[in-house]
Amino acid sequence: MRFGILGGTQAWGDEGAELPLGGPARRALLALLLVTPGEVVPTDRLAEDIGAVGAGGPEGAVPSAHAIQSQVSRLRSALGDTAAIERTGAGYRIAVAAEDVDAGRFERLAREGRSALGEGDAGTALPLLRQALQLWRGPALADVADSASARAAAVRLEELRLAALEDRLEAQLCLGEHRAAVPELRELLDRHPLRERLAGLLMRALHADGAQAEALVVFEKVRRHLADELGADPSAELAALHGELLRADASPAPAAPPAPLTPFVGRAEEVTEVRQLLREGRLVTLTGPGGVGKTRLSAQVAEKTDDEVCFVELAALRDAAVLPQALLGALGLRESALHTAAGTQGPLDRLVTALSGRRLLLVLDNCEHLVEEIAVLAARLLAMCPRLRVLATSREPLGVIGEHLHPVRPLDDAAAAELFTDRARAARRAFVPDPGTLRRVCTALDNLPLAIELAAARLRTLTLAELSARLHDRLGVTERGSRSPETRHRTLRSVVGWSWDLLPEPEQRAARRFSVFAGGASVASALRVCDTDEETLQSLADKSLLEWTGGRCRMLETIRAYGAERLDAAGETEPVRRVHAGTLLDLLRAADPGLRRREQLELLPALAAEQPDLQAAVHWAVGARETGTALELIAAASTYLWIRGASGTLAPPARTLLDAVGDTPPDGLGEEYAISVLIAAAGAAGREVWRRHRASAGKALTAVWSDGRSGRHPAALLLWMTHNATSEGDPQGAFALVSAQRDSREPWARAVARYVTGFGALGDGDLAEAERAFQAAAREFRAQGDRWGAALTLDALAGAARTRGDRRTAVALTDEALTLAEELDALEDCADLLANRGDLRADVDPAAARADYTRSAEFARRAGSTAALAAPLRGLGDIALAERDRATAESRYTQALEHLDPHGVKGAANRVRTLAGLGRTAEVRGDHSGARARYAQAAQAAVSTVVGAATLPDALRLLGLPEALVEAVSAEWPPLAPDLRRTPR
Repeated sequence: MRFGILGGTQAWGDEGAELPLGGPARRALLALLLVTPGEVVPTDRLAEDIGAVGAGGPEGAVPSAHAIQSQVSRLRSALGDTAAIERTGAGYRIAVAAEDVDAGRFERLAREGRSALGEGDAGTALPLLRQALQLWRGPALADVADSASARAAAVRLEELRLAALEDRLEAQLCLGEHRAAVPELRELLDRHPLRERLAGLLMRALHADGAQAEALVVFEKVRRHLADELGADPSAELAALHGELLRADASPAPAAPPAPLTPFVGRAEEVTEVRQLLREGRLVTLTGPGGVGKTRLSAQVAEKTDDEVCFVELAALRDAAVLPQALLGALGLRESALHTAAGTQGPLDRLVTALSGRRLLLVLDNCEHLVEEIAVLAARLLAMCPRLRVLATSREPLGVIGEHLHPVRPLDDAAAAELFTDRARAARRAFVPDPGTLRRVCTALDNLPLAIELAAARLRTLTLAELSARLHDRLGVTERGSRSPETRHRTLRSVVGWSWDLLPEPEQRAARRFSVFAGGASVASALRVCDTDEETLQSLADKSLLEWTGGRCRMLETIRAYGAERLDAAGETEPVRRVHAGTLLDLLRAADPGLRRREQLELLPALAAEQPDLQAAVHWAVGARETGTALELIAAASTYLWIRGASGTLAPPARTLLDAVGDTPPDGLGEEYAISVLIAAAGAAGREVWRRHRASAGKALTAVWSDGRSGRHPAALLLWMTHNATSEGDPQGAFALVSAQRDSREPWARAVARYVTGFGALGDGDLAEAERAFQAAAREFRAQGDRWGAALTLDALAGAARTRGDRRTAVALTDEALTLAEELDALEDCADLLANRGDLRADVDPAAARADYTRSAEFARRAGSTAALAAPLRGLGDIALAERDRATAESRYTQALEHLDPHGVKGAANRVRTLAGLGRTAEVRGDHSGARARYAQAAQAAVSTVVGAATLPDALRLLGLPEALVEAVSAEWPPLAPDLRRTPR
């Protein structure tokens, strides 16, 4: 039998059924006995406590000993034989173990969790603490709250509960769950403003999320509370944390230079020379043959600079069309995840936005295979971003005006010998070189650092003399200067070829098959594609041909290129590429359902590691005219791409694929074809593809998702509705297709249908029905653990609450959506949600609204999104206008208008508000004709945006305009006021 006192007093039988305990006197009696299970409670104390809680009879009378005995008898009958209540001396005891009472189990689990946390094992601590806290159903000892003897026990338990909450939150922070912890920490600190540990945890969580200023504000609030309430200063621990935050750099860090694995020798003077070149010019290119150490030198220069650094590894990049996306990724930026409608701003524009105001050194490593495209991009960025400097590594110059070249030479003899000796001792600790033999080996290796490191690794199985003998006539100084691939690669190819020839055939076969991986591989994928065993992979790693990083194995790019040549020479490229694509397809299909469930936060980073291979596999399949495989790969990856906002990376090959497929999808792949159309339509370049293939894609999608059937990719429904919501789509047909899934067997499709149906009701003016649909969608998304869908519906619910004037609810819903967006690392969506919250606060708390707009603009700039800047700029204009600062308001509105995205409902709604704001500023300065013109533009934009609204004022309110602007716009432009219905829902 189990008992509960963490809430109302309860008892459960062995099979989990709750037992009826009777009236309040019996529940109070049982609770008092369970406070100290197994210990005797005197009868007079029981009587006094039962009377104190009003369960002893009329007007709180203290029951007699006989009455207590009677209640004990009835309680025994209710509990049966499973729990003995014994009369002992002058009192009673209940013969149960502490573990049978929820309070006892709570204390044990909390104690074990805290112990694990103290030992640094947060992964063990967190589930223990969560189990402990889940035992609570309400206030401790709720049925005897007024009892003096139980009150002390309740206070102790509540304190333990709060401490366990703090332990659990600290474990979450240790495991990187700071974003999820922030809202709860805020609420707890509001209830316990003097709790310094809570303050410290919230400060740490905010700082980990890049909100250093907010963390410092928390400290200041706690300091004031302590001073006002207790006349005390913060503890030494909290003060030390405050000092640490003041010294910390809270700015988001772009990709850092690779951490060195071997000593940096022989190039100290070159580091100084390159740094001087960067002071004299803004573009410096390190040139030289492969393996000479260009990357190591560039990383060392980057480590020494005082500027912010972003290090971009380009060796694995094969498609020049996605070069800007690669740079955005290195900067920590990406496309929008929650609002997926395509905008007009391209990745290059976002790069310029993100870099234009930053003092940053951009290191572009391994440019030779895309030298022309990188030269054009570098020139554009340098021209548009005056504080930017670029350090490139390439086997040939970029050829850009103003470029400074620094040829990187092989190491001198002394440095080469030092590097070889260091790496040899890593392979064989007791290595003592013969100077003459060592010099001959390094000379034969051309003093190239990579060649030296590969050769030194052979000393695990060879002596230095044996190694020297094997090098004879294998390598030599080869000609330089020719641009032909054969001579440009010859020196390093000779080095890699020699190392390769030392491998037994099974290892050579595995290594050349591994070369198809563009971004490394998990062990399982490597075993399948390489058709080998773990021992062979480990042997390749021991010989420096593979390296292990974060549980994945990778191959140096130079070795991978050589392996690809060997694969092609063996005639194995096509079959191995096919196995590689099949392996990736199976991985994506297995992960796809989890991306719409609670596993999504675990799966997203795992799939991000596979993204280079996804792009490589799709490009191969498209080039090899394996259209079925290409369609399946794109479709299997689509949910991941949409959530992470990375669909643009596959848009170019998807367009090429559709050119090959035509307007008729292959048999059985209609849904995959429709998804490829959606991917290809990303960005302005996809408009023509959308116009050509939309009708065929709609038929294919309808054929799958109709008559109660479910397709393989539910996320396609949401994106189909989004893409068809414009004048170039089929909003009525898409709405009918998606809303018909309300009874689908696929739960995620049902949630999407309810979400879309809500917008239909909203357009028809039925706000109550819209909210019911959004709430149903939110419940279904939450039940599945999908943060993406939940954030969408919370944002929609916030808009509905705002429309009916419930500002407080709208703010709370926006806060919740913002938390989910932050978990998904959606910078652009965070900017959008913060601007929405600013709109909700503007009338009641202008200072808070200004802070939201300012932070929104910061997120937009970090995302490199000019379109996302429009809303906060417009909001700051609203604030300035309310403060009668007409000049600032007009400036902000004008800037917002320049940044607006003309496509999508969000952009159009913001256009209406911006035009209305400009109308108001014109009206304030007395320009009534100008005001009427702006109001007319706002009304026209509203009519073009809102389909199904009954009147112009209704349309304006749906778009979030304040009532004063609704009246002004409607009064100045009445022609469309009577009826705006154009497209039936």
